[in-house]
Amino acid sequence: MKSKLPVLLLLAVIALGVFMPEALAEQRSNNIYWTPPVATEGGRKTDTILNVIFVLTTGVFVLVNAVYIIYLIRYRRRPGKKAEYCHGNNFAEIIWTLTPTIIFLSLAIWGDYVWHELTQTPPPEDALQVEVVGYQFAWDMRYPGEDGKLDETDLAKISTENKFGLTREQPDMTDDFTSTELVIPEGRPVHIILRSRDVIHSFYVPEFRLYQDAVPGRTIDWVWFKTIRPGQFELACSQLCGTGHYNMKAPIRVIPQAEFDKWYADKVKARNAQVAALKAERASVASAR
Repeated sequence: MKSKLPVLLLLAVIALGVFMPEALAEQRSNNIYWTPPVATEGGRKTDTILNVIFVLTTGVFVLVNAVYIIYLIRYRRRPGKKAEYCHGNNFAEIIWTLTPTIIFLSLAIWGDYVWHELTQTPPPEDALQVEVVGYQFAWDMRYPGEDGKLDETDLAKISTENKFGLTREQPDMTDDFTSTELVIPEGRPVHIILRSRDVIHSFYVPEFRLYQDAVPGRTIDWVWFKTIRPGQFELACSQLCGTGHYNMKAPIRVIPQAEFDKWYADKVKARNAQVAALKAERASVASAR
């Protein structure tokens, strides 16, 4: 019975995929044999390195195997042909040692330069700041209100009631508004303030070529990017964070600047009305006392 168990499990998985395809991972419909189409300027730089490495390794693979096949044919065993001893060639050995060394060092220096540029360069002054907070098992986004600045937070103040850890704990004392989707303007730098409320999560968007862990008790403030095309994307947690990890997603919409300005203005207007109502309610309670 034990020997049949792996076969039965394999048949069960196949049957699940045939009769319940929705149980499988979401299938890609574009560029399925390579990376998803890039959507950020930083992603382009990452892809350039990836493509160069792919071309180099493909060339080396073809060259090595071609030489291997040639030598198999040319120096195969033949009747009446004796094997000859060859000491080697010092110059050739120096060349094939130095060549890959120079290539690897060049790739390492280039990659380190791009990594430093993407992670250590401060975001532009006109970047849109958005705080993204992960928790089991969803994402919350906080946008600056009418003043254009995110209100101050304190990690020690994060709680169920104060999920962003705002230092102004009264709900009518902040003009910031929240969203369950990440809406960003095309072509404008976006500065992500990344946090986690409970366990380690990860901010992962394949089209942005962006992956960064969100660690409880820490504020990750180096993540910023600039999109190069509009589209619908998905923010997914790729760090195993619990039983609901598979469903920890959030939609991302990259839209033209004019459309974003309208969306933002509507959100600010709605938040201002909400703040005014909260202040009126608090004043009414205070006067009743």
